[in-house]
Amino acid sequence: MERTATLKSPVGRLAITANGRGLIGVRFGARRAVQVSRSRDRAAAHLRRAVAELQEYFAHRRTTFSLPLDFSRGTVFQKKVWRACARIPFGETRSYAGLAEAVGSPRAARAIGQAMGANPVAIIVPCHRVVRLDGSLGGFGAGLSVKEALLRLEGAF
Repeated sequence: MERTATLKSPVGRLAITANGRGLIGVRFGARRAVQVSRSRDRAAAHLRRAVAELQEYFAHRRTTFSLPLDFSRGTVFQKKVWRACARIPFGETRSYAGLAEAVGSPRAARAIGQAMGANPVAIIVPCHRVVRLDGSLGGFGAGLSVKEALLRLEGAF
């Protein structure tokens, strides 16, 4: 069973989705408010924890996340990239080329960008911390202003 809630954040409303295995989605631009379920199932528990940790992140009280993530919908390569991206420390950035090298595919910078675009759990897997080799922002599904805002929040811009 999947459960979804929304969170109003400094970068817009986020739609957060979890199942019994963990968090499966953090998306920008949620259109309607959905309250966190008071149910006692595992999906609702993961969702409550995700909302709490994201609130702490936006309040400058959290620099790492400890949420269980369910990447079952990704390819083997995407999962590898998302796990490597999740290890980029708060307040730091990596280039697409550097991340490609970190996952053992040094010529795959473009594929890294595609994997970042498919990242199902934005912010938690901090694809906003991945920039071009020259330090420019590159792309971001929610728009470069959101990417810049997240990097500013972390002191990396």
